[in-house]
Formats: sequence, C-alpha cells, structure tokens
Amino acid sequence: MGPLFSITRRGILQAGAAGLGLAMLHPFAARAQAGQAHLRIMETTDLHVHIWPYDYYADKPVDTVGLARTAALIKAIRAEAGNSILLDNGDFLQGNPMGDYIAYERGMANGQMHPVITAMNAVGVDGGTLGNHEFNYGLEFLKHTLAGAAFPLVCANVVTREGATPDQDETLIPPYLVLDRELTDGAGDTHPIRIGIIGFVPPQITQWDRKHLEGQATARDIVQAAQAWVPKLRAEGVDLVVALCHSGIGAATHEPGMENAAIPLAGVDGIDVILTGHAHLVFPGPDFDGTEGVDNAAGTIGGKPGVMAGFWGSHMGLIDLLLERQGDRWTVLNHTSEARPIYERDADRNVIPLVESVAAVQESVGAEHEATLEYVRRPVGKTSAPLYSYFALVADDPSVQIVSNAQKWYIAQMMQGTAYAELPILSAAAPFKAGGRGGPDYYTDVPAGDIAIKNVADLYLYPNTIRAVKITGAQVKDWLERSAGAFNQITPGQADQMLLNPDFPSYNYDVIDGVTYRIDLSQPSRFDKDGAVAAPDANRIVDLQFNGQPIDPAAEFIVATNNYRAEGGGSFPGNDGSTIVFEGPDTNRDVIVRYIIEQGTIDPEADANWSFQPLDGATALFDSGPAGVVYVDQIKGPQIEAIGHADGSFAGDDGFARYRLML
Repeated sequence: MGPLFSITRRGILQAGAAGLGLAMLHPFAARAQAGQAHLRIMETTDLHVHIWPYDYYADKPVDTVGLARTAALIKAIRAEAGNSILLDNGDFLQGNPMGDYIAYERGMANGQMHPVITAMNAVGVDGGTLGNHEFNYGLEFLKHTLAGAAFPLVCANVVTREGATPDQDETLIPPYLVLDRELTDGAGDTHPIRIGIIGFVPPQITQWDRKHLEGQATARDIVQAAQAWVPKLRAEGVDLVVALCHSGIGAATHEPGMENAAIPLAGVDGIDVILTGHAHLVFPGPDFDGTEGVDNAAGTIGGKPGVMAGFWGSHMGLIDLLLERQGDRWTVLNHTSEARPIYERDADRNVIPLVESVAAVQESVGAEHEATLEYVRRPVGKTSAPLYSYFALVADDPSVQIVSNAQKWYIAQMMQGTAYAELPILSAAAPFKAGGRGGPDYYTDVPAGDIAIKNVADLYLYPNTIRAVKITGAQVKDWLERSAGAFNQITPGQADQMLLNPDFPSYNYDVIDGVTYRIDLSQPSRFDKDGAVAAPDANRIVDLQFNGQPIDPAAEFIVATNNYRAEGGGSFPGNDGSTIVFEGPDTNRDVIVRYIIEQGTIDPEADANWSFQPLDGATALFDSGPAGVVYVDQIKGPQIEAIGHADGSFAGDDGFARYRLML
C-alpha cells in the first residue's frame, strides 16, 4: 500500500493537535468484529506541482500548501490504521513555477522523472486519475511523465479511437483498474478484497487544450462513460468501486457534457465511493452548505460517501468505511467522511501550521526545488517599458495593460472553433497594488528590461481563474460606469478637488481594452459604492467607441476577465454568472506567465485608450507613492505634477505623496 514513514514523538503530538491521534480510536476500528474491517481511503487532489511548502511567486516559504505537508497526515493514518489506501484525483502536472520550469525549460524526455511523480512515488500513492491540467503541455509530455509513476493511473472518458459504444472505445490510458489487497478484520484475520478504481476528467479539455488534443483525442461525457464502463468493472468481481472524479460538485441533474458532474456520477449504479476535485473547494464543509444533492453532515454526494480535499495539498481527504464480509464479498455497513487540513487560522486570521513537512518527500525533489528558485529569479523575458502602478487610477497604466494583453491573447485562442469565434474580444483588468490600505509602498514597480517569473506576483496578486463573458455594447458602457465610481464628482472651474473615492477599492477599477472612452467627472456616479443604481440619468462614460465608431448598444462582445468579476464580484452590470461563455481552468497569473514566455519581449506600454474629459479651470489632487515621481513625465495623456503637502513635505505623515492632475 506504499511506504510507511517513521514517526517521531513530536510528529505524534502534532498529529494529535490536528485530530490525527484519535485515528486509532475511530469507532469503526473499535467496533469491527470478526468478518468486519475498517478501510480508510485517503485522497489528494489538485496538487498542481505544489510539493514544497513554498510560494515561488512571492519567493518565500508558506504553511498553506505542499504535498510534503499532506504526507504527514498520510503517514499518521498509515501508522494507525491496519487497512488504508491512498488515491490521487488529478491536476498534479501544472500550476506553479516548478511545473513551468520542467515544461518550458528542462523538458520531459523519455526516461526523465517529473518531480511531482517523484514526490508522489515517495509518498506512496496507490492509484490515480488525470485532471484537465495534465493535458496543458501536450500528450507526449504527459506520456513521458506517466512512465515514471510507480502507481497505476486510469481515465475512462479520454478517447483516442471511438468505438460503436463507449465501452468499446480505445482510451488514452486504461479506463479502470482492479487493486487486489488484503484486509485485516476485527478478529485479526486477513481476507482478500478487490477494489475497482475508475477515473474521469471534464470533457471541456477538448476546448481548453484544443491545440494539443485536436485530431489525437476526444472526451466523452462523464456520466455516459461511467454507465458504459462501471458494469464492466463490476463484472471483474470487485467488492468496491471508487470513482476518481476530477470534476466538481455542480448541479444535481445530469446534462450532457457537464464540467462539474460529481452528483450525477454518484448516481450511476455500481459506484460505491466518489472522490472529487477540480473546483478547489472542501467537502464536507461550509463551501457546500445548502447544496442540493449533497449532505454535509453525512459526507455524502448523491447518497454515496464522498470527499473533496481542497487544493495544492491544503487538505487530505479521508473516507472511513466499515465493511462486512458476506460469503466471499465485502459490503459497506457504514461510513464517515472528512477533509483534514494542514493548517488552520486563529482569530486574527494568522496561519497556524498543524503538521511539519515529511523530509523524505521534500528531499526527493530538492534539486528541482533549487532549480525552480533559480528559474523564478532569473529573466524569462523582457519588458520594453517599465511596469508601475503609481498612477493606475488616474491614467492608462502599463501594469494593467500587460494583464489585459495577456487575457485577450489567451481568450482569443480559446474562442477559436466556438460559436463565438467571430465576436470581437475586449479585456477588462484592474490595478491590485495601488496604495490605499496597503500603504505608500504598495505599488508595482518593475523597471524596463529583464522580467522574472516572480515579478508576475506583482502584476496579479490573486489566484483568480480566467473567464470570458458575452455582453452587449450597452453592458460594456454600464460596466465602465460602475468602474468610474472610483472618482469623486469634480466641479468645473474649481481648483484642487480631491479626486479618488476612498470607499472604492482599486481592484474594482476595471479598465476595458479594445474600446476607447473618456470619463466626465462633472457627472455624478451612476452607481453607489455597493453597485446599486444611485443616479440613473448620469453618464460619466462619454465618447465610447469601438473601431473608431460609436459603440452599438446592441452589438455583442466577448470580454476577458476573471472568475471574481464574471460571477458577480463587485456587482458589475453584465456580470452575474449568467453571461459566462468560457470558464478557463488556468489562473490569470498563469496566463500572464505563459504570455511572457511565448512573447519573449512584452510591450506593456499603455495605449491611452481612456482619459478624462477636459473640465475648464479644474484641477484634482490625489495621493500615491513617493517613488512614483520618477515616472510623472512618462505618463501618456493627462498632465500630472508632484506638489507635496501644505506643510511643504513631499510625503505626508502617512507616507503618501500628493500629486495634482490637470483637467
């Protein structure tokens, strides 16, 4: 079942603090009698190459991620449980700079080991499936990676040649497998058990990785594939079928081609246990309070024992089964489910680690960790202009421009071959590091020239995922009207009025590229700080044009954005989840990294597609970082001057410098 790691007294104490020391006292183990056995099924999912507890973008250790930490939970279960099995639920191959270093620089030649496989071998994974991100680097890369796995992998719905029926398909890897194991019952006797493992991945991989899969592989609907293959698996005399569902917990009713199909999948006859992932959430847990088709208290999905173990090694999923032997077969008498974390947060939201790393896992990829550090610290591309955000709220900005350019580049690829391929693509992005509560040093500032991977953290702080929405020209205007709430109303003819609304967060100041427009600050904001309509007749957005012509309110556009905005974050018109036409599996940060690597030299110089409407005799004041003064003369569009404060100081008591905007 995989290697056991040695346990120190300190490790046992820490395990006890995390609730692990009670594993031996689980009621199933205590109650198991002759002919009954306690089986513990452990899950890892969505590791995304997070092995060390390290944030490569920020270039610092963290306590919230890493298979080396999850391994401590796993070794405690193995040491205390007579019967256990560890399964991985996919998305292990891509998702952090270590994965990009292997894919883009070192390569995966035949015979080479991928570090995530090395680490999974060290932990002792018993079986696994593929996630959608396993296809990001192409099928040859994937083939060479899987060749190093000391454990079998399965996937029933990725097809290289379709048969007359799904169960006659030729699949990329085996659709299922049977693990022959022995269980020790409550009387100490051993009995054989046959555990069937079957895997599934979202069929959307054919869209997300079209360039790698077109002409080589297709994907079946998850439930359709399960209905075809599970009876064949059952026919092999298995006692238990575990579905490795790299798919989230979505709607309870099946629809063809569902991305998040865990609940309908659980309803397929013959499946006993369902391990889920993909959504980067935790089940059982508050993420799914009130969700139809699941029971948080019982830990069931569609009535079957289920679990989802977070992401990046943040949790270990654990399903406990009490089995009873009837004749020569095992049946499930009872079950519990939980997702055990590697850390917790105190009342002040500080991170408290619950386990320490297993040294053997870290050391297994020590050389690759050091190579990744070198990779993130050295240039991987160049920027022809400095990337700074000191004036992102008052002028078109290069740090926002590069995010917008990368998003548009990515979505243009994703729209190819779809029903939306002919629609124009716009891109919405906002400044994240723009002072405010972050303080006078909280700005992006990367000089022109070499750019390293870790600089991307400066450009995009959050782990958002890419989205595309389809909206009208009228909704584009209203989106910008909501964004323009960042500014106070300015009176023409009056000098030195304060410009920025302190209640408006910078991450809600979206600039939309692909159109041109001006903002009339003499108008009140149409929306209040919460996004409700406050002045329905107000029009701050003027001269809104597409391709040099006034925008058609009825025209349709694709807008590249992020999951937060597309699903309603910030209450922006046209964004309530219903307008989403593409849900990407990639983070916006990863999109930027790929863009930089593929472009070689990026040109983030702001294109000045937006500006303020001139107001006679008016000037406005705003605060920004003192270090921004060196860029004042480089800004396209408005005239800005550094003026300092009334007491003669350039930076005030709060550390911010004062600037004047000529309107």
